[in-house]
Amino acid sequence: MTILKAYLKFLWHSKNQHGVHSPFVYSLVTKCFYDKKPKAEYKILKQYRNDLLQNKNTIEVTDFGAGSRVFKSNNRQISKIAQTAGITEKRAELLYRIVNYFQPESILEIGTSLGLATSALSLGNPKAKITTLEGCPETSGVAQGQFKKFNFNNIESVVTEFKDHFSKTSPENNSWKLIYFDGNHSKNATLEYFELLLPTITNDTVWIFDDIHWSAEMDEAWEAIKNHPKVKVTIDTFQWGLVFFRYEQEREDFIIRI
Repeated sequence: MTILKAYLKFLWHSKNQHGVHSPFVYSLVTKCFYDKKPKAEYKILKQYRNDLLQNKNTIEVTDFGAGSRVFKSNNRQISKIAQTAGITEKRAELLYRIVNYFQPESILEIGTSLGLATSALSLGNPKAKITTLEGCPETSGVAQGQFKKFNFNNIESVVTEFKDHFSKTSPENNSWKLIYFDGNHSKNATLEYFELLLPTITNDTVWIFDDIHWSAEMDEAWEAIKNHPKVKVTIDTFQWGLVFFRYEQEREDFIIRI
């Protein structure tokens, strides 16, 4: 019911490009979000997904996040994880377009899972240095095997609990141009990662938060992020929340149908 109410509210308030008056956001929406042209990379994304969908092996998943609404057991078939828990085909293509549009040279992904989203990040900018974090060793192992199989050579996979990783690596020493948050869909963890990574932001930083309306708690987390004084522009696409810190930008929140 929480998701249904949030979606109805989203539909009521959302706009397309015709309701956008910011040149920066208008360009992003028209040239990236609504780009319908076929891409050769989409075929690779599909092959990557199909390879996982045909994998009937099972793994023991270690879940440090908010849990699963689909699986009752941590012993899960790889094909089922890819089918139900991974990024959708449409979203993977959108993530590819966003990375291709902004061309970030350094990317952080919080939550590798089977690497469906990671493959989109890699294809979006093959020259980018990508660091992807995953708490579950077996899940990360499957993803790393896929990266090798598909020759995604710009990805560094790190098996770690996210909070531990940030406490050891001093985030302020990094400057990731794009961060994809898809690791722990709880309010406290989301806001904690947000605060921990704020020292890394630049004028061109792009942050993408997954499942911002997954629960009432995530709704609250998204509202807190939108209202943070360092945040200048947000875009709510229902599934994702995009955050920008552009100093010269007028403070605005957008709700965009995709």
